[in-house]
Amino acid sequence: MADFLNGTLITSEDPVRLPLIGSPWPSLTIVSIYLLFVLKVGRKFMENRKPYDLRGVIRAYNIMQIVYNSGVLIWGLHFLFVLKAYDLRCITRLPLDHEFKSRERLLTYAYFSNKFMDLMETVFFVLRKKDRQISVLHVFHHLVMSFGGYMHITYSGYGGILFPSCLLNVAVHVIMYSYYYLSSVRKDVQTSRWKKYITVVQLVQFVLVLANFSYTLMQPNCNASRPVLYFGMAISTTFILMFANFYVHNYILSGKKKPALKSE
Repeated sequence: MADFLNGTLITSEDPVRLPLIGSPWPSLTIVSIYLLFVLKVGRKFMENRKPYDLRGVIRAYNIMQIVYNSGVLIWGLHFLFVLKAYDLRCITRLPLDHEFKSRERLLTYAYFSNKFMDLMETVFFVLRKKDRQISVLHVFHHLVMSFGGYMHITYSGYGGILFPSCLLNVAVHVIMYSYYYLSSVRKDVQTSRWKKYITVVQLVQFVLVLANFSYTLMQPNCNASRPVLYFGMAISTTFILMFANFYVHNYILSGKKKPALKSE
């Protein structure tokens, strides 16, 4: 435990310590403040206040996320399919002396740091008094994706078997934030079925991630980290169940609840 708190359990022995990586305390502090604000302080602060009009701020935030994630996606696809840095049948992190190690490290870090930017989405919900949107699934997802990134880099190093999964997640975020932006400027998008399709895309994402992990486990002589694979499969399965539950309750069962007709 002491080694973990000192940030010394990086099994990859990578000497590069980017911001938020050398010690768990910065990540733990951010996550703790996030939970405190979202679950207690923020709601208490907004209790007797009107919702803030954050339309301009949110549009700018969505555009930033679209541009950022698009950049990471393009760079990541180039890394996978142009540079062909990994053997896609058995993806393992690159050795420290590999010519593309710096790119692997920076791409991983770009993805990791963005998970903390994503926390602002919940902050906006609180300030706009959209408490119904702060579900257990929403908060759990953000916690796993943010602090989970630190845990992965600490125990397994930059890149490796999670790289394709993270890249797929980046692609989903481009779609998701594009929808958020369009729905903020066009009422027809806001009232369309696109929100339902976004949930479907997220579900498909986790199914593909689970399939990729399973495929890797079936490869003979593949030394991809078993703990990472098993943990990734467990998290993917959890998200599949949670998102499926959300989909069923919001888009199937809710559609069956028709209001009773009033008799004249």
